[in-house]
Amino acid sequence: MMYVPLVDLKAQHQVIAREVQDEIEAVLSSMQLVLGPNLARLEEEFARYCGVAHAVGVGSGTEALYLALRALGIGPGDEVVTVPFTFIATVEAIALCGARPVFVDVDPRTCTMDPGLLPAAITPRTRAIVPVHLYGLPADMECVMAVARRYGLAVVEDACQAHGAESLGRRAGSLGHIAAFSFYCSKNLGAYGDGGMVVTDDPALAQRVRLLRNHGQQERYRHEVLGTTSRLDELQAAVLRVKLRYLDEWNEARRARAQDYRRRLVGIPGLVLPCEPDHARHVYHLFVVRHPGRDALQRHLAARGIATGVHYPLPAHLQPACAHLGYREGDFPVSERLAREVLSLPMFPHLTTEQVEYVSMAIGEWCLAERADALDVAASD
Repeated sequence: MMYVPLVDLKAQHQVIAREVQDEIEAVLSSMQLVLGPNLARLEEEFARYCGVAHAVGVGSGTEALYLALRALGIGPGDEVVTVPFTFIATVEAIALCGARPVFVDVDPRTCTMDPGLLPAAITPRTRAIVPVHLYGLPADMECVMAVARRYGLAVVEDACQAHGAESLGRRAGSLGHIAAFSFYCSKNLGAYGDGGMVVTDDPALAQRVRLLRNHGQQERYRHEVLGTTSRLDELQAAVLRVKLRYLDEWNEARRARAQDYRRRLVGIPGLVLPCEPDHARHVYHLFVVRHPGRDALQRHLAARGIATGVHYPLPAHLQPACAHLGYREGDFPVSERLAREVLSLPMFPHLTTEQVEYVSMAIGEWCLAERADALDVAASD
């Protein structure tokens, strides 16, 4: 039996260990640990990578979303439209600003925001839209931006899972007014801990984020606004600068493994493969399939040494923390169905074709047996 992890960070580290160690030692030799030259260079390099003018390093992806919204002036009494099928951080960031999250359902093919549902969710209190580039696939930003222009709304890209993803030839982070990235360790571009980045073409928004991340101060002990502490430290910035040089190569490896999966899994009864629309370039932070018998399939794979994940098993509108918003089961049927069916398969740049083949054979084995059982039951009825 082969063991296949969901993510293998050790394999990635082995490739870059010497480079990373050299950079860490250089930081420790200088002992300039916060707001130093590595962060400044990373901000320049990541802005250039995304195709925007400004990038501001912060403490996490959650804080990147929060500070992007704060920079836009989002606060109590405002409404922000997003999707319920996302990690809870998207919703937390809105709530931390004192604003109310308002949900619209997702497209069943892409698992990202359905722009056709946006107008019905917009009220006089709506200030912004937060589309989520889920699993490494950009949302339909052309349509989202068209709605935003019609209603005069700001758009904050939740690009926390979409480093290097593209839509219509433009990279995630350059598609809205401002965007948030996470550098959590398992992301396509991951730190050795937590980290995040806000990117934008708007110099005023970038400056506002810089103030907010450092207690609202431009000069020491003179605080222009009430901010917080959310600074991407020099050690993480140094690690990320090394890894950024490999990002495109690693994304291409993910795409190659995704194609391997597709070739082996296409046509398997009951299994829905991830969608990649013509306008988009998916970077497969996660390779997520769907099956109505997801839980049984996951148990079958675990018994064969294959690690999987469920991203995400309970939509945000049904989370206990969001009960005060007043949503009920059935309000967002696509998100609720996805939560019952999605299964994340092993996906990382150093996944081998042999591992993909082993996972695919195990899935095919279970799906065909499950279908045969269903046909036998139908015949006996």
